Amino acid sequence: MTASGSSSRFRKPLLATIPPEIVAVADYEAWARARLDDNVWAYLFGGTADEITLRANRDAFDRLHLTPRVLGDFSGASGTRRTLFGQVLDYPILLAPVAYHKLAHDDGELATVLGAAAARAGFVVSTHSSVSLEEIARAAQTPLWFQLYFKTDRGFTRELVQRAEVAGYSALVVTVDAPVNTMRNREQRAQFHLPPGVDAANLRGQPSAAVHQIDENSLCGGMMATAPTWQDIAWLQSITKLPVIIKGIMSPDDALLAAQHGAAGIVVSNHGGRTLDTACASIHVLPRIVDAVEGRLPLLFDGGIRRGTDVLKALALGASAVLIGRPYIYGLAAAGAVGVAHVLNILRTELEVAMALTGCPTLEKIDRNVIWRD
Repeated sequence: MTASGSSSRFRKPLLATIPPEIVAVADYEAWARARLDDNVWAYLFGGTADEITLRANRDAFDRLHLTPRVLGDFSGASGTRRTLFGQVLDYPILLAPVAYHKLAHDDGELATVLGAAAARAGFVVSTHSSVSLEEIARAAQTPLWFQLYFKTDRGFTRELVQRAEVAGYSALVVTVDAPVNTMRNREQRAQFHLPPGVDAANLRGQPSAAVHQIDENSLCGGMMATAPTWQDIAWLQSITKLPVIIKGIMSPDDALLAAQHGAAGIVVSNHGGRTLDTACASIHVLPRIVDAVEGRLPLLFDGGIRRGTDVLKALALGASAVLIGRPYIYGLAAAGAVGVAHVLNILRTELEVAMALTGCPTLEKIDRNVIWRD
């Protein structure tokens, strides 16, 4: 495999080829770290506060064990194809929304979407992408969903939705778990700043937000006064025909509210440990949310996935599909589009091997019996 791309002053050159010692997603991390400076690394790969939840997401998967099965009949195996929100996916792994891909690669999201197409994976494009949503769509040969943050100016929010519709995005993924800026101490210590040439391309021309002064009578500096509520979800559904998926659900009660408010689906996620520290691992709450919604809507999952066995565990506990964030950014930073495609292919291959070894010829055969219970 070969990789190409230019380098910026805050990044070392890309790998010219994928070295043979990169055989797992975790192998990419060191190569990505070697390319990126402390400023960029702190933003892309840090968590909030003491990063307890960031670590918990990964540790929780290690404590889940699988049950091997043998001598199963795989003659009718149908592979890993799954249909979600009217779209057929070759396998249930999508690229999660991550801001500012130009921090990792000069071509930013254009390199990512090329890698996604090569691996035939869906890509959820961030509101804060460093390439405009239209330019990404023009380059795409793979399903695109648009991740939406509600902006204080709801008129500008409406414009973002309309732009996504016109550009051909097929779903909206509304992130609801970050209504305020959180205490990302690693970024603060690194004095994080966007390098020249990197910005939120979709937000150019956005009206200036009001500056809130923090005092003893304000909650989070007044920012929560304009934070979205369930009424905003209803408003969003009234202005778009796209399916609205709510990302950032960690409570069974909120999952039920999402179903009651007509969400097309939800993403069980703690924002990769970047919002509320000491929140539990996403995989821990997934079964409770599955039980609460009782199949009323599809559940997607993200948080801590590094192996195909992790994907299998999430599917076994009730997820319809998973999203990955940091893993593909490792690949993007180290080797560009080739790295993104390689990460996806590694995870897909590992998932298929794990399915074979747990006696699951189809995705539909994956259930909680796959997880070992003492």
